[in-house]
Amino acid sequence: MIRATADGPVRVVTIDRPARRNALRPADLDALADAVRETSEPVALLRGAGDAFCAGADLDVVADLDDPEAFARRGQRTARAIETADAVVVAGVDGAARGGGVELALAADVRVATPAATFGEPGVTFGLFGAWGGTARLPRVMGEGEALDFACSGRVLDADAALRTGLVSRVVDDPRTVADEIAANAPDALAVLKRRLRDRRSAEEQEAAEVAAFGDLVREHAADLAADRE
Repeated sequence: MIRATADGPVRVVTIDRPARRNALRPADLDALADAVRETSEPVALLRGAGDAFCAGADLDVVADLDDPEAFARRGQRTARAIETADAVVVAGVDGAARGGGVELALAADVRVATPAATFGEPGVTFGLFGAWGGTARLPRVMGEGEALDFACSGRVLDADAALRTGLVSRVVDDPRTVADEIAANAPDALAVLKRRLRDRRSAEEQEAAEVAAFGDLVREHAADLAADRE
């Protein structure tokens, strides 16, 4: 079950299956993608209910899949929805993130952990691996060496190790404080920054898009800039 609640400039999107450590079934993946994609607030905070962030795919479902490739593609679409959402998506990891839970966090724009957070890719221990885009995103986030060590060993990282390896950018008591900090900024500037920082085209194309976006923002905020100068 996915809950989405607007709270000021932040949309709180909660994976709410605490009895299953927020493990995701196909319909949950679709609902999560819709909740993030439909966010009209400048910031979305992705979190899990109870004492886990997300245990990834519901293994009871995986064991009975007739078409595992379709399930993988479904997870990839959800991760892509998080990555390409108009809102800046903050993954607030409190408790365990495992497998697909790590992959969904990797798709977020900002990843923060509480001291209780732990991260693991346990699929390798029973013959699987995460296939929701994690093999592409993990080395970009952690670097190839750390990513290979983390994924191939099946070891669990605590919050401090996640910070050291770049898997998260901060360790905080309450991820909502980070979402609020980001949401306090100009919404149009946030949207532009996300698009520019996510742009993986050539350097020349990125620079041209950056110049155009900067010009648009200056014209939009000309009056505010003049007032600040007085």
